[in-house]
Amino acid sequence: MSLRELSHWLAVIATVAWVGGMWAVGYLAVPALFQSLADRQLAGMLAGQMFTWMAFLGMACGAYLLMYQAHPVRRAVAKHKTVIVTLMLILLGVGQFLIQPVMADLKFQALPAEVMQSPFAGQFKMLHGAASILYLLQSLLGIALLVVSFPKRYS
Repeated sequence: MSLRELSHWLAVIATVAWVGGMWAVGYLAVPALFQSLADRQLAGMLAGQMFTWMAFLGMACGAYLLMYQAHPVRRAVAKHKTVIVTLMLILLGVGQFLIQPVMADLKFQALPAEVMQSPFAGQFKMLHGAASILYLLQSLLGIALLVVSFPKRYS
């Protein structure tokens, strides 16, 4: 396998891992946690950890994809992919580094009560809603990334 083929397959793996992981965690694993666990605080803590790990995976995959697409041979062809990956990384960064720390602080301030049983519930709901919308947009951009990365080939 040549270096060019290896870099291509790493880009394929990065795209599928990032987008597939987002969908698996956000729309399968996290809802299952909240449905299965009686302790919503524990479910929320586990969900937060899963989203954090997915954010770091997304940052690594997104960085690799931007480097891969920056190669002069692929630059013109990859313009749409670069825009999509950049938008996904921006949304990920806003969620992970702006919204999540504020939500974590609200949870901490609410202790020993659960944040939804505290005076911070309204603000937490608003931030949670914003984070959910950003995650949905990132997920939909991920589908767009898959579509432009793996166009249907006719034989």
